[in-house]
Amino acid sequence: MTNAATMAGLDPATLADVLRLAGSTGFDRIQDQIRRTGGCSDPIHLMGSTVTRDAATGHVLHAYSTDTEPGGRLRIACGNRRASRCPACAWTYAGDTYHLIRAGLVGDPAKGTPETIRDHPRVFTTLTAPSFGPVHNRPGDRPCRCGVRHGEDAPELGTPLDPDAYDYAGAVLWNNHASELWRYFTIYLRREIAKRAGLTQKDAREQSCVAFGKVAEYQRRGAVHFHAVIRFDGPAGPDDPPPAWATVDLLTDAIQAAAARVEVDVPAAEDQPARVLRWGTQLDVRTIRAFGDGEEITEQAVASYVAKYATKAAETTGTVDRRIGNKEALALLGVPDHPARLITACLDLHALYPDRKLRDWAHMLGFRGHFSTKSRRYSTTLGALRQVRADYRAAQQRAALGLPDPDDEEATTLTLAHWTYAGHGHTPGESWLAANIRRDLQASRELAREALTDMRSEGEDW
Repeated sequence: MTNAATMAGLDPATLADVLRLAGSTGFDRIQDQIRRTGGCSDPIHLMGSTVTRDAATGHVLHAYSTDTEPGGRLRIACGNRRASRCPACAWTYAGDTYHLIRAGLVGDPAKGTPETIRDHPRVFTTLTAPSFGPVHNRPGDRPCRCGVRHGEDAPELGTPLDPDAYDYAGAVLWNNHASELWRYFTIYLRREIAKRAGLTQKDAREQSCVAFGKVAEYQRRGAVHFHAVIRFDGPAGPDDPPPAWATVDLLTDAIQAAAARVEVDVPAAEDQPARVLRWGTQLDVRTIRAFGDGEEITEQAVASYVAKYATKAAETTGTVDRRIGNKEALALLGVPDHPARLITACLDLHALYPDRKLRDWAHMLGFRGHFSTKSRRYSTTLGALRQVRADYRAAQQRAALGLPDPDDEEATTLTLAHWTYAGHGHTPGESWLAANIRRDLQASRELAREALTDMRSEGEDW
């Protein structure tokens, strides 16, 4: 890890700290702790101890204290979902989101959804924001309205053709109310389904259930839009087949009608007019195929797409991933003009709409909702997935220490633990070490995934 090739280009302070770490007596243990966090960028430091005793005899079976650790601290992963804050923990979060979405598409009995879920009607829906003014874009093979054919990574993409005429106030107010637009959409969707089935809403609920899993994504212009898997189930949930009338065509038609009905009123305030917020006209609804069959929208593609954006937020537009207290900070932080104007609009509108907390969410361009949500019956939960992982690691640790399984009826162990928070983060050298460990771990996992995919493909060919 600490050879000359990988250390080339380090600044003097980081290099000095790397050399200090490499020569310290606790280096191997520090490296092991960082590896156990997956290369977390901002680990939590704990101080404390744990003792496991035989409850009947009081005999100590195992004892651990951070007094034996380098610096007297134990590092655990921060768990932050943002890739801009911690790529390692975000990678884990994305994996959990992938399995959550995938379980609601292909089924996974271990995660509470049967494999018969593949036969249920389901679609991949994208709901977008309306226009707040023309922006630089890439309209197919044609040039942009400005007359230029922009490259895929052109910095001007998503920025207004005329910033002074762009409705920045409308854009951030729309972001701020996006979660309410989604909530009304789910209400109207159930009503439109009942209408198309020729049933009352009560009868429709007694015969069917609509489940969804969604993720929010920022467009380059700074407007939030939602990607959602929407699925028909029977009234009892995933284990229950939907009624015959619950088809993909009916679901698609109901989604389009529900999106068109949604309106959220924003009252006038001083120089701001009253507004009626709606979804944009770019509504996309596509059937999700159970197997490839040459179709682009497959279960694998949908789960991967949703997981990809579960760890990203407004920083993808050029803003920052933490709160901004005033306009003067924008220049100091180097925020580009377009997101800076959106943030300024949030700060200016805060006094007019104090209940919307626009100042607190200015760095998010007004959006204050959850990035990844699901209905109760869609599939498993992120908490359940984390618990499975924690239980697996705990079982590994018990096996390594020779401790009995606490679920064993004959086991009579008692564990007492005491932990206190002792800080967070890395020294410069530890940050460099964590980044290298994270890259190595992810490279190994990607190779293992590719090998597993190749094995499955060869099996299908047989």
